[in-house]
Amino acid sequence: MDAKETAKKILDKSYVGTMATVQGGKPFSRYMTFFNDGFTLYTATSKKTDKVDELEDNPNTHILIGYDGEGFGDAFLEIAGTVSISDDDGLKDKIWNDHMKPWFDGPDDPDLVILKVTPTGMRLMNKKGAEPQEISI
Repeated sequence: MDAKETAKKILDKSYVGTMATVQGGKPFSRYMTFFNDGFTLYTATSKKTDKVDELEDNPNTHILIGYDGEGFGDAFLEIAGTVSISDDDGLKDKIWNDHMKPWFDGPDDPDLVILKVTPTGMRLMNKKGAEPQEISI
């Protein structure tokens, strides 16, 4: 399996990763739940969160996703990207699932927005100790 296929497999099976934004000129990271369509990532959040304010000021992000916690050799991805904030009803319906119920009333909740992450760079990391591999998107 080549690096691009491995990256796609990681995105298809990994849902939780860290997402960094910039706050006051410094990085700020938090765990997020991601959904993918190819190499484009989506995550739901409230428009009332700090991360939305941060992304409106600076749409750049850095994401780590795929680490299984089994130790050395776990392949994971480093993804640099730009984020757009969407309140598109079709996208909300596409991303919505019952795990979001503790935070939102449903896909029509007025506070729900979807963050669309368009990768600008991606690296496959730590694959059995191999050097990082750039993924062309």
